[in-house]
Amino acid sequence: RGFYTYEAPGSAVVVPDTLTPAKSGDAVAGRPVRAVGVAGSGTMASGIAEVFAKAGYEVVLAARSAEKAQTAKARIGKSLSRSVDKGRMTAEAAARTLELITPTGTYDDFADVDLAVEAVAEDLEVKRQLFAALDKVCKPGAVLATTTSSLPVVACARATSRPQDVIGMHFFNPAPAMKLVEVVRTVLTADDVHATVHEVCATVRKHAVDCGDRAGFIVNALLFPYLNNAVKMVQEHYATLDDIDAAMKLGGGYPMGPFELLDVVGLDVSLAIEKVLHREFRDPGLAPAPLLEHLVAAGCLGRKTGRGFREHARR
Repeated sequence: RGFYTYEAPGSAVVVPDTLTPAKSGDAVAGRPVRAVGVAGSGTMASGIAEVFAKAGYEVVLAARSAEKAQTAKARIGKSLSRSVDKGRMTAEAAARTLELITPTGTYDDFADVDLAVEAVAEDLEVKRQLFAALDKVCKPGAVLATTTSSLPVVACARATSRPQDVIGMHFFNPAPAMKLVEVVRTVLTADDVHATVHEVCATVRKHAVDCGDRAGFIVNALLFPYLNNAVKMVQEHYATLDDIDAAMKLGGGYPMGPFELLDVVGLDVSLAIEKVLHREFRDPGLAPAPLLEHLVAAGCLGRKTGRGFREHARR
């Protein structure tokens, strides 16, 4: 045995026992979810709205203006068209999915949603203000979820009068393709809220993993120190970014190299996460690489701006 107990020496078959980590067997029923509100107009908000609509949920997509919300819905339409072109869904299914999404310029239209998902800028004060607004407009019993990738979920919860209804629901980019959702419960999160999110994740065909409310959760707490060290290697002329990407794909088995991934995630988002990790853990080694800060200051944010560590063709 190691972290798990195995059927026999050399076997990959895990045998459950009292020493093997396992989920609690206590079953709690979740709350019914028919309609979902998604707050935001960026790439993540659009992707998350697409995920829920594909699963048959009625989706209210709210942004700071009706124009931004319409633009986000148009982005979803293009994504669905690409799926049709690739044979992943029929044109009829794409049309039905798009019809389930209602764009709006006001959060007041979240009055009847059962689950409100916040997907705005990775800024704690912005998120706290939004949660205070959701607290006022959402009906009693609605689940309020944040998609933060690194900020404390409990800080969002404390901005409301119902912290028991608040939970973290961290999707990964691009949301329609990535299968993982980190479910982050705080010390105040109600058991049925936690159960609701797990049920919803199963419905939208995502794999949910539970984790504690600390900076970076699971994935980013492990991923971003690695990405930051890769940037430092280039900065110190230890290796080229092409060679580092090739090494990690061919030698480490990663599907993308660190610089490919940084450009997809967004250098601004990556820098924000690294700053949060550095601030929380106070480890000098987690300080963001100056090269990353310089590129962000120059407006080179990755694929979304056409240039990050590499130049990208405009789509």
